Amino acid sequence: MIPGLIIAAPASGTGKTTVMLGLLAALRARGLVVQPFKNGPDYIDPAFHRAASGRASFNLDSWAMPGAMLDGMLAAAEGADLVLAEGSMGLFDGVAVPGACGNGATADLAQRMGWPVVLVIDASGQAQTAAAVAQGLARFRDGVTVAGVILNRIASPRHAALVRAGMAEAGITVLGALPKRAGIAMPERHLGLVQAEEQPDLRTLIAEAAGLMRESLDLEALIAAASSSTTPVPPIRITPPGQRIALARDAAFSFVYPHLLHGWRRAGAEVLPFSPLADQGPDSSADVCWLPGGYPELHGPTLAAADRFRTGLRAFADRKPVHGECGGYMAMGQAIIDTDGTRHQMAGLLGLVTSYALRKMHLGYRVARLAQSIPGQPAGGRLKGHEFHYSSILDQPDAPLADVTDATGAKVAETGSARLQPGGGLSSGTYFHLIAGVE
Repeated sequence: MIPGLIIAAPASGTGKTTVMLGLLAALRARGLVVQPFKNGPDYIDPAFHRAASGRASFNLDSWAMPGAMLDGMLAAAEGADLVLAEGSMGLFDGVAVPGACGNGATADLAQRMGWPVVLVIDASGQAQTAAAVAQGLARFRDGVTVAGVILNRIASPRHAALVRAGMAEAGITVLGALPKRAGIAMPERHLGLVQAEEQPDLRTLIAEAAGLMRESLDLEALIAAASSSTTPVPPIRITPPGQRIALARDAAFSFVYPHLLHGWRRAGAEVLPFSPLADQGPDSSADVCWLPGGYPELHGPTLAAADRFRTGLRAFADRKPVHGECGGYMAMGQAIIDTDGTRHQMAGLLGLVTSYALRKMHLGYRVARLAQSIPGQPAGGRLKGHEFHYSSILDQPDAPLADVTDATGAKVAETGSARLQPGGGLSSGTYFHLIAGVE
């Protein structure tokens, strides 16, 4: 068993990602091989983890993933000295109705895997009261062990002494205290962090974060606190959408889960990347084309001018299946209307028209029962995923792809779309991102 830790917090915005990246880089610099993971449906943080650790990072999701899949994901840690997982939101935050192995909370993973929790506590605006928060989290659920806390945004030595005094009174181990340092904060946009490949100073940011961890944390105590109760099992087989998969891959289309790509390749599929932003079409030798989510709305003019991409995609789609998720789904439609109300022509494989001028957040887990097949998944199959976007549908004239519900079982209006092309190819798309099939 490889020992591990989970970096968690009482809430979002406490500095978990900065701490995670700094620790990955600092431990790597010490000669340790560290395997990163990310709790829940997040397709941005794993790319940052990879940049800091040098290893692919994978999502673990207790709501969407069946137990065999969760446990099999630990095979990714083979050859590592330590596992470091980054939590999401607050330690116990999840949906109201549990799924396959829990409600999606970071605490589910801590309990299942036996990984102790390191809490990142934002101590700004408080002192001894921070200890009451940490103590409450440490006692909230049996089977979840809090190894200690990292105090963040400490204003002064006096502030640190007061917070440490409170932690000592509560019996909470302090693993270090980080001063306020805005220079290493990660920039954000409406779906979370800016993508790793869009960060020109990423290496500098990671190096600065690593330096801060070395200066401010007891790394020896942190490493010693790691443990695990789970023995890795063979990973389950993930059915690829085809034998040769043309995958859109650039700054506009990058939201695809690493565990899916890894699973497709492990099953023997070949992934053939192409860039719509570079006006490239899918490889004509591929069996299927997959358009993942991303930020097509930020590249509307470029995509609208990408004639070779559109021509190549339409020719491919006439005879072969094309599937899109969220941003990829939108790019398969007739048009995307940006926040300024400007209409940008898209591929036209579906009649979908979406708009950011009518901004509304759609967020949450999804269960879909397919009315029609999609690449790699038969009609009638049930899939689990999640939806996270701010666009609204203005027109959706095609047949619905699936019956979709949220985590509580309530129906969701965004059903996806499907259209049979003249040459027999099926074009399909959904707003939700696939995580796993349902057992």
